[in-house]
Amino acid sequence: MTTLLHRGRIHSPAMPDATAMAVRDGTVVWLGSDDVGRAQFPDAETVDLDGAFVAPAFVDSHVHVTATGLMLAGLDLRAATSLRHCLQLVAEYARTHPEGPIWGHGWDESGWPEATAPSTDDLDRVVGDRPAYLARVDVHSAAASTALRRLAPDLANANGFHPHHPLTADAHHLVRAAARDRLTRDQRAQARTAALDEAAANGIVAVHECAGPQIGGLDDWRELRATRHGVEVIGYWGEAVADRNQAEALIAGTGARGLAGDLFVDGAIGSRTAWLRRPYADAPECCGNCYLDADAITAHLQACTEAGIPAGFHVIGDAAVTTVVDALQRVVDRLGTPAVARCGHRLEHLEMVTPEQAARLGAWGVIASMQPNFDALWGGKDGMYAQRLGPDRAGGLNPFALLASQGVPLAFGSDSPVTSMNPWESVRAAARHHTQESAVSVRAAFTAATKGAWRASGVRDGVTGTLVPGAPASYAIWETDELVVSAPDNAVQRWSTDPRSRVPALPRLEADDRLPRCRQTVHRGVVIHG
Repeated sequence: MTTLLHRGRIHSPAMPDATAMAVRDGTVVWLGSDDVGRAQFPDAETVDLDGAFVAPAFVDSHVHVTATGLMLAGLDLRAATSLRHCLQLVAEYARTHPEGPIWGHGWDESGWPEATAPSTDDLDRVVGDRPAYLARVDVHSAAASTALRRLAPDLANANGFHPHHPLTADAHHLVRAAARDRLTRDQRAQARTAALDEAAANGIVAVHECAGPQIGGLDDWRELRATRHGVEVIGYWGEAVADRNQAEALIAGTGARGLAGDLFVDGAIGSRTAWLRRPYADAPECCGNCYLDADAITAHLQACTEAGIPAGFHVIGDAAVTTVVDALQRVVDRLGTPAVARCGHRLEHLEMVTPEQAARLGAWGVIASMQPNFDALWGGKDGMYAQRLGPDRAGGLNPFALLASQGVPLAFGSDSPVTSMNPWESVRAAARHHTQESAVSVRAAFTAATKGAWRASGVRDGVTGTLVPGAPASYAIWETDELVVSAPDNAVQRWSTDPRSRVPALPRLEADDRLPRCRQTVHRGVVIHG
């Protein structure tokens, strides 16, 4: 059976002025004009787009599915405007959910007037003797109630422990595991479904789950793999190995696409756990945390390269990035550039990178999986980055244009629940970077969130993530106010209907523009939303 979509605006490099598209057996088979389509496919099932915009579906290159669902269905603290407001939200949630542990996410004290994180005493006053886990927005530190702390074994001896303040490093991992163990199987299942439904409702057909022992644990990962949903889950397992045999055994045991994702070299800037070469501007005694040393990083990269498996790390601070790039150099020296490049190794976040490092990563085919909304939320002269690092260092973070100019493949995602899953927010943030010279065009950002994210997962057929004949019919239908094209100088121009322009249209994404609204999401010809 053929389906003909007509009277729309199709984003396709094959035919920029296409207004109709035919799909058969989950594959795009034709693009063109309405009159030709109706004549060529007279027996097709027709879908009247009524002027809607059809584009390749998005792929989110970095998510945590269960944690996202727990926030969507539970206690979301991202809207808290002060410590008092945060505690009020916790108290209200505790009152309306009188049983079970309290799992919350999203507080960010860097924008509060007190600039003070919730303490254990603060939590105890509002939740009493209930286990409560409240992750900071970056999920690299968390406030924990006394009742939860009692459930975490040997917590007081763990790195990152404090008797009253939020916990980091190993102490954070211990209380997170203790809180996770109190969730029921049904709670986890409902959370996963909620998160994948949210992805589909945002025009996303695939997500890269960054799983690992300290993220959700093996049981959560196995349950996610067994979940039936229209959104495709591409999994990475963040656990270090020492040799090729371990790498191959871990891939076989987990079924993951690679030993990458959130394999932590360091933490996050907001929690002051990103590993820096110079101290934090607002904590002169602190340079952050290092979770893997140079030898362990090198061993992991070499093992995965020898096995032909994608490796990768969570790297944010400049010391972490330097250590990983130097380790990659050692593996290149031993095994050669082709062996490294064919694996598709990837680095998550990669916020602090120099031009020389970018050039080396580009030469080795290392993929940068990045989150543009980090800059939208925390960039700028008064943002969290500037508070933590000072304006000079902060201005160089998330250099999308630098990486692209050095041939580093870009894949964009959300790190949900850290930032919104709405991919148009990511595209807009990349094109409207606080540091203008770090921005990329709307078109380049859109590619990084579609074709680039497929490439990051190893799909390199040249057509997946586009709408051309022969490509998988994975697309979304959007209601938009106006379309534009992105010019080489990053300027915004009106949508051109002249076929000679050869530039597919994209929505306007100025700061005051309403973002596109998803009408329908289709993956390989199957409707998964709308």
